[in-house]
Amino acid sequence: METENDASAKLSQHEKPSILLATRNRHKTREIQIMLGEGVIVTDATEFDHLPEVEETGVTFEENSKLKAEGISLHVEGIVLADDSGLEVDALGKEPGVYSARYAGPGCTDEANTALVLKKMKGFPDEVRSARFRCVLAVAEKGVTLAVFDGTVEGMLAHEMRGEGGFGYDPIFMPLGYHQTFGELSSELKHTMSHRSRALAQFREWWKSRR
Repeated sequence: METENDASAKLSQHEKPSILLATRNRHKTREIQIMLGEGVIVTDATEFDHLPEVEETGVTFEENSKLKAEGISLHVEGIVLADDSGLEVDALGKEPGVYSARYAGPGCTDEANTALVLKKMKGFPDEVRSARFRCVLAVAEKGVTLAVFDGTVEGMLAHEMRGEGGFGYDPIFMPLGYHQTFGELSSELKHTMSHRSRALAQFREWWKSRR
């Protein structure tokens, strides 16, 4: 059974600085690693079997990101970065919002969540299909939040799933100025404009200032 000391040793053994991401979503980890670049190693909760599941009981992205960052940071040394993000659809009262990952119910898939949004938006014309992706990042150490960063990207919903790239709601979200969805656009282009990249840019500047 891995202990907290084992986890701390695993984080400190890297030659490059290491950040623990409070998630078990490897798609998200891989995306954040790409955005932060080769100068830092991003690990996540899948590498540490003693870390708890933090219940996301908040009603805002900020509340949930702080809950996750603070909760995990109690069990490891160093800073923990937590992301809470999702899709806000104006015509649905900003749903699915904080429930984006479980919109279609417990244990649901990305495809089921996306299909439910499309079902609820069926028949809505383009002029009322406005939406945005929002990301809030919280940084914590020893159970205390050190900083919070917020990024958004505005756009509109497609009428059907398009593209094989990305994950989550990417196949139905078209950023402003584009007719392609995030599922169709290249990952390189997406990473220059996404909600997560905008929040991470703020985090990167904060992190550099501490080193």
